Amino acid sequence: MSSSPLTTLPAWQALQTHAAALSGLHLRDLFAADPDRFARLSFSFGPIRADYSKNRIMPETLGLLAELARVRGVEEGRAAMFAGERINTTENRAVLHVALRNREERAMMVDGVDVMPDVRATRARLKTFSDAVRSGQWKGATGKVIRHIVNIGIGGSHLGPMFVADALKDFQNPGLSVAFVSNPDRAQLDEVLAHIEPGETLFVICSKTFTTAETTANASAARAWLTARLGEGAVAKHFAAVSTNVEAAQKFGIHADAVFPMWDWVGGRYSIWSAIGLSVILACGYDTFDQLLAGAEAMDRHFETTSLGANLPVILALIGVWYTDFFDAPAVAVMPYDHRLKLFPFHLQQLDMESNGKGVTKDGAPVETKTGPIIFGGGGSDSQHSFFQLLHQSPRLIPCDFIIALKGADGAGPSRDLLMANALAQTEALMKGRAAADLTATPEALRPHREFTGNRPSNTLLLDEISPYVLGMLIALYEHKVFVQGLIWGVNSFDQWGVELGKELAKSLMPALTEKGPAAAEGILQSRDSSTAGLALAYLQVKAQL
Repeated sequence: MSSSPLTTLPAWQALQTHAAALSGLHLRDLFAADPDRFARLSFSFGPIRADYSKNRIMPETLGLLAELARVRGVEEGRAAMFAGERINTTENRAVLHVALRNREERAMMVDGVDVMPDVRATRARLKTFSDAVRSGQWKGATGKVIRHIVNIGIGGSHLGPMFVADALKDFQNPGLSVAFVSNPDRAQLDEVLAHIEPGETLFVICSKTFTTAETTANASAARAWLTARLGEGAVAKHFAAVSTNVEAAQKFGIHADAVFPMWDWVGGRYSIWSAIGLSVILACGYDTFDQLLAGAEAMDRHFETTSLGANLPVILALIGVWYTDFFDAPAVAVMPYDHRLKLFPFHLQQLDMESNGKGVTKDGAPVETKTGPIIFGGGGSDSQHSFFQLLHQSPRLIPCDFIIALKGADGAGPSRDLLMANALAQTEALMKGRAAADLTATPEALRPHREFTGNRPSNTLLLDEISPYVLGMLIALYEHKVFVQGLIWGVNSFDQWGVELGKELAKSLMPALTEKGPAAAEGILQSRDSSTAGLALAYLQVKAQL
C-alpha cells in the first residue's frame, strides 16, 4: 500500500480528471452510443446477476478505480484478513468472520492456532441442541415442548438474526414462533410476552460480554416473568445464551449445554454466522443455516481468489467510492423489491455506517475525503410512495441499489410481474429522466414540475430466488464491499468507538435518574451541562408524581 496521502496519489488524481471529463455526459446518451453497454457493464456470479450499466461510468472508469484499489492495498488487506492477521488495529484483534462459514477442511489461523476445530465443535453443539429443541426432546420445566423462541440482544446480536429469520420465513418450522427483543422499553418485551406461554418458551440471550445494558435489562425482566410463573428451577430449561462470558451465563441459571461461545475475532455486525444465529437455527433448522453458510462461503472464495477487475464485491465497492468522493453523494438508498428482504436495509445500516463511519484513518490522522455514506432504504413498492420523490427530483445525487428476486412466494406469478415492472421502471426513470421537450402537451407553467433530469445512478441485483444459499451470498457480498471501501479510505472498518461514548455517559447518568426525586439528584447533575441537567430534572419531576 502506498504511504502517500490518498488525495495526492496519481491514481486518485487520474480519477478526478476522469470525473471532470464525464461531468457533461448523460446516461441516456451513453446507452444510445453503446448498444452493448449492458453486456459490458453487468456481471453474473452463480444465482446473482449484477447490472451496474446505469452508472456514470465507462469501462475505463473501472480500470482507473481498480488501480486505486491496488495502490491502496486492497489485495494485501484481503490477504491479511483471510490469514487471520490483527487488522483491527485499535482493538488488536483479528477479523475472521470468514472462518465461521468455512466449510472446507482448510485451516484458518489466528496467532498460529487453527480456529476451525473450535468452530466445528460449536457448529456440532448448535446442531445437537437445535435438533433436540425442534424435535421436542428438549422440553420445558413443565414437560411441554418448546413452541416459542425469543431472541434477546441488540445491535449485531439483534439486527442480523432478525433479518435472516424474517427473510427465511418460508423455511421456518410452522410449530415454532420466533420473536426478537432489543429495546429496553418494556413495551416491546411485554408485547411479545403477551402472546406466549412460559412453559413453551425458550429465551436466547445474545451478548458477547453478558453485560450489555439493554440486553441484561431485558434478560432480567424475562427471567422475572418466567420465574414468577414457573419458579427459579425453570430457568435452566427455558434460557440459552451466546456469550464469551460463560461464567456469567451460568450464574444467571443457564445450563452449560445451552451456553454457546463467541470469539473476539468476530465483530457483532458480522456475527450472524456464529452461534448468534441460534434463533435462526431453532426456527429454520440447522440444514437451512448450513446452506446460509455455504452461500457466504461461495462469495468468500470469489472475493478472495478473483482479480479486482472481475470481483463483484470490489466492483460495487469501487462504484460506491466513485460517487461518495468524486460526486459528493452523501447517501446510498437500498430498495429490495421483495417483502422477505424488507429488513435488509436496517442490517446494512449497521454493517456499513458502523464500519466506515469514521473520521480518522488507521494511523489516527484525520481522513482527507468523505468516508462511509448514509445508508437508508426500505421495501421498494412502499418506498416508491414515500422518499422516491427525493431520489428523482432533489438536487442531491443519491445512488441506489435495487434488489429483486426473480422467484417470489407465488413463483413467477402476477405479483412478481408487477414488482419487476415497478423496479425496472424506477431504474429506467432515474437513468433517463424526462426532458421538457417531451412535455409539449403539458401546460408550460407545469413543465418544470414534471421534468426529471435523470442521469441518476443505480445498481440492480437480480437474485434467482430467496433461498438460504442466495441470502448467504448477498450478505457476504455487502460485507466484503464495505471492507474494500474501508481499505481504500484507510479506516479501521472493524471497531466502533463512536458507539462507546454514549454508553459511558448513560452509565454515569443512571445514579441521578434512579434517585428518589429532583433534589437528591441535583448534586449528581451539577457537573453536567445545563441542557442535560435540565432535561434530567424535568424527567425526575414527572417521575416523582407517578
